[in-house]
Amino acid sequence: MLESLTVEDFRPRVGDTYRLVPAVGDAVEAVLVSVEERGEAPPDHRAPFTLDFRAPATTTLEQGTYQVEHPDAGTLELFLVPIGPDAEGTLYQAVFG
Repeated sequence: MLESLTVEDFRPRVGDTYRLVPAVGDAVEAVLVSVEERGEAPPDHRAPFTLDFRAPATTTLEQGTYQVEHPDAGTLELFLVPIGPDAEGTLYQAVFG
């Protein structure tokens, strides 16, 4: 399923809240704050893109795979990398190649 997702699947959901569920520990709510294409699509493949989620500043999630849940879009297993704090919280990024 992940292979078929494109940037257009996520653009309308910028600003939506997702639940990031670790294998161990409590779920965290995070807002999808950006969706960005990262180059052109190679032949017979989607263009690479990233998703950036913002969680509360008090959140500390390790790099790893999380269930990412959305009430309308369903559940995905995404590898998230912490990219650091900003003025409003902590940012985590998923990369689609």
